[in-house]
Parts: sequence; C-alpha cells; structure tokens
Amino acid sequence: MPVAESWARDPVIYQVYPRSFADSDGDGVGDLPGVTSRLEYLAWLGVDAIWLSPFYPSPMADGGYDVADHRGVDPVFGALDDLDALLAGAHRRGLKVIIDLVPNHTSEAHPWFREAVAAGPGSPARERYVFRDHRAGEAPPNDWRSNFGGPAWTRVDSQSYLHLFAPEQPDLNWQHPQVRAEFASILRFWLDRGVDGIRIDVADALVKPPGLPDVGSDPTLRNSTRYWDQDGVHDIYRQWRAILDSYTPERIAVAEAWVPPPERLARYVRPDELHQAFNFRFLGTLWSAAGYREAIETTLAAMAAVGAPATWVLSNHDVVRHASRLGRPDPRTGGEPGGLLRGETPGDAARGLARARAATLTMLALPGAAYLYQGEELGLPEVFDLPDDRRQDPELRRSGGARLGRDGCRVPLPWAGQEPPFGFGPDGSTPWLPQPAGWAALTVAAQRADPDSTLSLYRTALRLRRELRLGRGPIHWPEPPGPDVLLFARPGLVSITNCGTAPVRLPDPADPVLASGPLPEAGVLPVDRTVWCRA
Repeated sequence: MPVAESWARDPVIYQVYPRSFADSDGDGVGDLPGVTSRLEYLAWLGVDAIWLSPFYPSPMADGGYDVADHRGVDPVFGALDDLDALLAGAHRRGLKVIIDLVPNHTSEAHPWFREAVAAGPGSPARERYVFRDHRAGEAPPNDWRSNFGGPAWTRVDSQSYLHLFAPEQPDLNWQHPQVRAEFASILRFWLDRGVDGIRIDVADALVKPPGLPDVGSDPTLRNSTRYWDQDGVHDIYRQWRAILDSYTPERIAVAEAWVPPPERLARYVRPDELHQAFNFRFLGTLWSAAGYREAIETTLAAMAAVGAPATWVLSNHDVVRHASRLGRPDPRTGGEPGGLLRGETPGDAARGLARARAATLTMLALPGAAYLYQGEELGLPEVFDLPDDRRQDPELRRSGGARLGRDGCRVPLPWAGQEPPFGFGPDGSTPWLPQPAGWAALTVAAQRADPDSTLSLYRTALRLRRELRLGRGPIHWPEPPGPDVLLFARPGLVSITNCGTAPVRLPDPADPVLASGPLPEAGVLPVDRTVWCRA
C-alpha cells in the first residue's frame, strides 16, 4: 500500500491497560468484556483506534508482559471469544484494534522454557533461550544488569539464563530459526483473527551483540548500543513487514524502542520495516518552549528522511502520568520509564494539570499519530501513596524498595459514582489497586456534564483535529511573542503555548477556537496555557 494512503500516518490511538479499564465480573481485575462494554465511550471520545496491553495467559509477574501462551487469553481477562466480540464491536464503531506482541522474552512458565530447564546444558531446548556457562569463580556470564534492577542472569544449574527484565521473563534467542518461525506464526494467528496492528514490546532488545561482551561502567545502560538496538533487529522487522503487507485491509506495526537519537529511531520505520515508532523524546521533554521545539523539529526531520509519520505521546503504562510529572518541583526530571522513586513527592497538582492540558493541545496540533493513555483524558494524576503491600510492579522488589515502580499510573479508572470502585466494577467489588477517594470529581460521569472539564477539552480537541486534518500537512514556525512561547502554524490553525512565568500578549489578530484553560483577558495568554487560534 502506498505510504500516503496508510492509516498509520495520523490516527489518535488510545491505550487500554485491560487490568485497569473496566471489570465486568467483580473480581477486581479489568477484562475484555469490560473493554467491550465501554467501546461506545471511546467512539464518543473521538479516537481512531485502541491499543490493548497484554491479555495473554501469564503468571502476571510483570503485569502480563511475562507471556506463557502467545495465542491465548488469560482466564482473568476472559476467553478468545471475548476478544472476537471486542474486535467485532470495535469495528462496528469504526475503531481499529492494535494488540501487544511481546517477542523479546517469554514467561518462565512457557512450555519452551520449562523444557529448556528440564533438558539441561547443551540441549537443543536451551538454544531457544540465552543460556551460558558461568565464568571462573561462578561469576555470571557477563556484567549486564536487568532493566528492573539486579543482575540480568539467573542460575539454574551449571548455567544461567539471560533476562533483561525480571527473572520470570527469560530472553529468547532470536538467532534461532525456531524462534523466528514461531513468532511469524503467532503474528499470522492474530492478523487472521482480525486485529488491525501490533505494538512490539521492547522492539530494540531482540538481538544481542555477538559474544555478549561486558559493558563495564557504561552509564547509558538502558540505551547502550552495546546490547540494545542491535542492527540485526531490522532483518526481523523486514520479514514481519512482508507478512503485514500480505493482508487486506492494511495492518500496521509500531515499535516500542527507547532509542536515541531520532535518526537512529527512524531506522525502525524505513519503508520496508515498521509503520510507526514511539517518540519518547517528546514524552521526556521538560516544560520548555525551546525543548519542545527542538524535540518536534528533530523528530519531524528524522521521520521525513525515511518517509514515515512522527508519533507523539505524553503518558503510558510505564511512566509517571504527565498530569503529575509536569508539576514536579525538580525541573530536571523528565519522562523516564520505571515509575516512581521512593520518597518522590507529588509536586504542584494544579500546575501539573494545567501544563498537562496545555501539552496535550500542543501534541494534538502536531502532524503525525498521537497516542493517549487511558485516564489522561480525565486529568488523572499519578497515585503516590499506594501501600507497598498492594503494589505489584516487580521494580519494587528488584530494586530493594528504592523504586516504587509503575503501579501509580495503573490504578483502575473511575467511571461514575461517589466512592470506589467508581463504576470500574460492580458496587461492592474491590479493585486490584486502591482508588483515591477524591476521584469522585474526576469520573467520566462527572466530567461529561462539565464543559470546562479535562474530558470535554480532549473531546473538543479530537473533534477539531479531525475536522482540520491536523494529523497531516506542513508545519511552520512564525516568530513567537516571547522566548518562552512555543508557536507553530498548521493549515488553518496556530498553536501557541506559554511555557514562561508571566502572561504574554497573543499575536494580533488572535481568534481563539480552543484553549487549555481560562483566558481571563482578551488577547493575553496566561502561563501554562495553550490556545489554538484560527490562522
């Protein structure tokens, strides 16, 4: 399909974290029937597609990203028939569905890994994973560290296996032909079932460097090209692109890859590879007009060089929600993966929400695809005060308690009512993570009736984005009214964001059509506000 016709170029995609979206059966955990029951809401909101985080059979050591069966549905989420019903319901409403594919690792409960452990060193079964003998003195095979803290190796006998994440998530050996063939088959299984695309978890991690060399004291652990972002991953994605292109209507793939700089990330979206790659550079940008402009310009230039669309995102299931992140008192902290640190404070909630609303309007005015994370349209903050005994993120345990992890952005959504579970599940049910009592004012039901709510702002912005076709077309940079102002022009619209510390006068003439917050004085833009004006 010609690139210009691809639906991947400008959709707004809404991430559903199924455990925390809607609970249909009262067991405290969200499920696929719950998602299906809320599809009308997503269509009303005005998104184009949904992305489902993993729903596969799993021991849930990492929220379902430890997959025991890549072709099934865990009973806590329902059954394959429930997924089929979700797909049918979404398609009836004009919504496309993207699912998570987790190819870097499996669960330790996966039949392949159980066979590998039982078979012992030197067995063919172990060749599908990354098993290695210990070094002298029983030292691990190398000095790599897990992304969740601690060594990246766990011993089983005279060998250890590699896990870039939790020990319950052993890494696969992508040099093995059976691994490649199995995931090609898995991909076809879901495409045949009707999914419209895949999101590839840690897409930059699959291929390891030859010899698995030590990294020493390299401080850029997460993004070290010494064992992330190896060139060999691109052969895999070329094979997958050929599979995707064999389906009609179009199916797409998006890479989750924390890869700097943008020019290297663009390699994942060359014409014969994937359709999109998450732009975490924008997510991690601090509240700064210069920072946002630099992130936008470098991203657009890198993607244009390979003919791919940019993507924009401010929150997801792995980072502190941007309604809290942008209110932090420490301006040095951005949007790093991993969630909360022990002792981290909420910051200024009002400032955080004001900046979050402003940043969202900025994002939705940009050309390319935009991703929303469930609950951000309600202005939900990060939940900082979850009790340790209720947290489930493995980062808490693996870091020795230094990192609280990502549970604070995964608290179940509030839909209606004055007290928990706020319509997330039946009255009297207990959500898997506790919801703050103060969320009554943030429910969907409360905000739908309020024209000034964050929910109303999102819905209006999504409508205007579609009407004005803001996802496509050129971007220009007129002179802003001050150094702390981000101003860019799109066909039919100018977006202006005040990232400074004092109000600024809007360029004349100013004809506002939507603002992220009140504009008390005509022609003046308060701090921490974005306004869209007719060009």
